[in-house]
Amino acid sequence: MQYRNFGKLDFQPSALGFGCMRLPIIDGEPTHIDETEAIRMIRWAIDHGVNYVDTAATYHSGYSEIALGKALQDGYRERVHVASKLTPRLLKSADEMDGFLATQLSKLQTDHIDFYLLHGLGKRSWLQMLDWGVFDWLEKRLAEGKIRHLGFSFHDERAVFKEIVDYYPHWDFCQIQYNYMNEDYQAGTEGLKYAADKGLAVVVMEPLLGGRLANPPQAVLGQFAQGSKQASPVDWALQWLWNQPEVSVVLSGMSTMEQVQQNVASAETSGAGSLSAKDVAVIEAARDAFATLCPIPCTKCEYCMPCPNGVDIPGNFAIYNEGLMFSEEDRSRTRYNEHMPAEKRASACIACRICEDKCPQNIVISEWMTVLDEVLGQGAAYQNCL
Repeated sequence: MQYRNFGKLDFQPSALGFGCMRLPIIDGEPTHIDETEAIRMIRWAIDHGVNYVDTAATYHSGYSEIALGKALQDGYRERVHVASKLTPRLLKSADEMDGFLATQLSKLQTDHIDFYLLHGLGKRSWLQMLDWGVFDWLEKRLAEGKIRHLGFSFHDERAVFKEIVDYYPHWDFCQIQYNYMNEDYQAGTEGLKYAADKGLAVVVMEPLLGGRLANPPQAVLGQFAQGSKQASPVDWALQWLWNQPEVSVVLSGMSTMEQVQQNVASAETSGAGSLSAKDVAVIEAARDAFATLCPIPCTKCEYCMPCPNGVDIPGNFAIYNEGLMFSEEDRSRTRYNEHMPAEKRASACIACRICEDKCPQNIVISEWMTVLDEVLGQGAAYQNCL
């Protein structure tokens, strides 16, 4: 196993961290973890050098922490650093934070959590945490030894990320969604470097974009075939991350022993600056090949924003494009209809065309908004609307 730096702390984490969000399950039921197999997988990873494991109260509806606690018995707890999280959306008031942490410690069968994160911060949850005086509470728990180091995980715009990084001078680490398709998404490469320059360790989640980079289309596979080595799409994606010295740990949510073994083997060959210029170019070409599958050439520059009618123009385009890029039309429809507020959907467009004069890509936005709502909102076939 290769080990890396962890910000300003005197700790060297394994290049690969074990993410406990996608443990093996029985009968397709997320709450029914196959504990025997999960314990075998986690212990095998630790036996082969993994020393960082990550969980949260929301993973497997709370059962992830229980399974991990069982896996870390028989001397395994002393061999790893455990990360878990305070999840704002699971709390009704600041008064519940003590009980929340107590439950986590009980499930994990430990007296402390090494790395404790404010979970999934965005602007709204960040302001909620500030209003609740979360740092006073966290520092008391630090003094008690119940948690050892503070960090946060993040899902929002880059400006919010920088605000959070700068607000608290004693952050030890942060956790961001990052992969070769997300250089400009959320914190992105700019946020990665910003946090690292401030002395924070950066833990990466979603290195395979929820598994979507593990089985790319043939156009992308063709680009990887041009590399200096024969490697799987997973290995290419992971090595791209490990090539960057600012990345401290790459978390992988592994569901099978085969995935654990393959990812450990990949981590054993990793290193900052280990990719050749040719191989970096291959990954960039693979990213470009993905981009060719996007019918709408939106670069998310946001020159079209704000829409006077409240439509999230780049957000709608991203949902539509990703349905095609990853052959996940149903998932895109769910995101559009269930997770995007109605006032931000393409259906709210009134075709004022103010945005079209601002678009550097010359996208006929008003016409595309009609197409998007037909496909995503009304279920028309993608291929009939291109």
